[in-house]
Amino acid sequence: MLVLEIPGRGRIEIKHIVFDFNGTLATDGKLTSATREQLTKLSELAEIHVLTADTYGSAQAECRGLNLTINTFPGARGAEGKAQIVQALGPAQTLCIGNGRSDLLMAELCALSIAIIGPEGAYGPLLAVSDIVVTSLEDVFALLTNPQRIVATLRS
Repeated sequence: MLVLEIPGRGRIEIKHIVFDFNGTLATDGKLTSATREQLTKLSELAEIHVLTADTYGSAQAECRGLNLTINTFPGARGAEGKAQIVQALGPAQTLCIGNGRSDLLMAELCALSIAIIGPEGAYGPLLAVSDIVVTSLEDVFALLTNPQRIVATLRS
């Protein structure tokens, strides 16, 4: 579990980390070896969930062997599907990371949300509802493995 004591916001206990796949974890449907390594480390802190429309049809193969759960949704139902999964996990104990329009609803629900402006860009309104905005997946992993960075960013 990832426990954060954020002055002005209180204690947040994160049991679930939810990632969008394409544009967030993967570029053009592919994970890097560094991403696989970081996901393995993160799975020791919290349950990892990958929620995706699976544009490239590669999520299952790319995540094979990793300690995580994958849920796929038809493209037109992605946002609602992701929000339903977050509701089932418990929004108060979930942190989500995404970059696209289909990530907006889950970002509004989660205790903490991180938006990535990466190679695919980012959906503008997602930036407005996210707690933290970064420019790379490496930044996300650095925040999650050094949680005092999150505290420093979000303290009042």
